Amino acid sequence: MGFAFTKMHGLGNDFVVIDATGEPPTLDAERVRRIADRRLGIGCDQLLLVEPARDGADFGYRVFNADGGEVEQCGNGARCVARFVREHGLSAEPRLVFATAGGPIRTELLDDGRVAVDMGVPRFDPAAVPFLAEAEADEYLLAVEDDEYRIGVVSIGNPHAVLRVDDAESAPVTELGPRIEQHERFPRRANVGFLQIDDRDRVRLRVWERGVGETAACGTGACAAVAFGRRLGRLDARVTVSLNGGPLVIEWGGGDNPLWMTGPATTVYEGSYFE
Repeated sequence: MGFAFTKMHGLGNDFVVIDATGEPPTLDAERVRRIADRRLGIGCDQLLLVEPARDGADFGYRVFNADGGEVEQCGNGARCVARFVREHGLSAEPRLVFATAGGPIRTELLDDGRVAVDMGVPRFDPAAVPFLAEAEADEYLLAVEDDEYRIGVVSIGNPHAVLRVDDAESAPVTELGPRIEQHERFPRRANVGFLQIDDRDRVRLRVWERGVGETAACGTGACAAVAFGRRLGRLDARVTVSLNGGPLVIEWGGGDNPLWMTGPATTVYEGSYFE
């Protein structure tokens, strides 16, 4: 049984987006892995489902990583599903609310073509991440084999670890990223950001995504990195985050204020998938 899909990306973080507001496709972890395979399937970092309205939101929104696991949230994906809904005539409203496993998110299509997303309030409580720690702290020492690393932990509806590095380009993303992702102190694993602070309003970031590997961009990773930098007093309220795929603008006033992410969402092509 086949289904129609749209290939999209947010700064190179690429997605297979499916309209599941009618008859949804049958998905399990194995089928998601086949779809995400870049040689034998369509190829993507994540598969995104747009579902009917639920929980008081305009639409439901589900995220599956390339390894087949369903996850709570995807910031770049949120921008793409907002554009998808408009382009496929599901709603003409510029402002929408999507229900996700990580909680509701608000999106807004801007006049310049970018999409702004209210990512909610960052949470630093270890239990909310989740991260195993006796008490909340700005940073934690994490033992990885014979070394120790100082990390911040943040929930943006999904779990993040953030490490400050002097040079993101030479950071051991592919070696250290998976070790921290699967560390026993992260019961649900973690996305791992390698953060280089250039100035109070400008940072460089690389991210090892849980269940995917290093991606060209990670929206929630950018949010987590800025929230962490703000908590340390190192960043201003508006920060441009330079990722491999391009820049995102993150704005957070701190405290209980919502964090906003703004960036592009691009449609690549439409297709049909059959097995």
